[in-house]
Amino acid sequence: MCIRDSLMGAALVFFMQCGFAMVEAGFTRAKNVGNITMKNLMDFCIGTVAFYLLGYNLLCGDGKFVGWGLNPFTNFGETDWSAFVFNLVFCATAATIVSGAMAERTKFITYCIYSFIISLCVYPIEAHWVWGGTPWLTDMGFTDFAGSACIHMVGGITAFIGAAMLGPRIGKYDKNGKPKPILGHNLLIGALGVFILWFGWYGFNGAAATDTMQLSQIFATTTIAPAVATVTAMLYTWIRNGKPDVSMSLNGSLAGLVAITAGCANVDAIGAFIIGAIAGVLVCVAVYFLSLIHISEPTRQAEISYAVFCLKKKNIVCRLLLDKKKTTN
Repeated sequence: MCIRDSLMGAALVFFMQCGFAMVEAGFTRAKNVGNITMKNLMDFCIGTVAFYLLGYNLLCGDGKFVGWGLNPFTNFGETDWSAFVFNLVFCATAATIVSGAMAERTKFITYCIYSFIISLCVYPIEAHWVWGGTPWLTDMGFTDFAGSACIHMVGGITAFIGAAMLGPRIGKYDKNGKPKPILGHNLLIGALGVFILWFGWYGFNGAAATDTMQLSQIFATTTIAPAVATVTAMLYTWIRNGKPDVSMSLNGSLAGLVAITAGCANVDAIGAFIIGAIAGVLVCVAVYFLSLIHISEPTRQAEISYAVFCLKKKNIVCRLLLDKKKTTN
């Protein structure tokens, strides 16, 4: 794919920031919308500063464990700015995942510090191991085509740690420790955010395609997996609760999208179907599990990433059974 196509994909990934903001705002209470909006705005803006100052060098430079050697400060004409923008929007996505998990109980200045650090060094270093100039994990056989592990699992683990450190929201549990629902103020805004994220995900997964045939296959797997995950989550909640749960179905969509991201170019339609079905069940189980251990997560980003973590733990099985490249070569 040409530079123009990768930059178009980067623009779609940037538009996902809108989807994240709407999901987080819709699934939380109205009094916190301003704070959530500001945090999502600063995720990208502070992240851009940090990525320009150091992150881009650590990710795209030469070196086995840490990249180095690039100089975007003085070599404007010689810097690969398409690579800079392309990697920047993915870095911002990793940073913004945490916003929803820690919503309604995080000081703004503290969140700004976190956002700066993850864009400055945390994401660039671990992403360099997979996508950098000398990706030692990839050389060992690790596969993460578009970022299930590098972006979503890292962001989700960070979200889980943050939510656990902060503790549950006030009023989430009664005096007996039983969880009580804290409903978001606008389900329609949250649903629209999920649709925007799904739309942007075609750029997220497809931007690294090498030709139009691979791009069409990526679009297919990126459609099948979240659709199956949504149906699975709906059926799970319908059977368990006696009626389908809208918010869980929406999170099923996101779980399917995150789960297919790593292998979107490696699996066929049947593989995407299986991955989506597993992700739809795992995200529901993760929501109930984290609720039992008193971790309050308004937008369920940690649960979605937990589902991906479980799938990545089964990576050997998935590669043996679902990787179409290994079965056709």
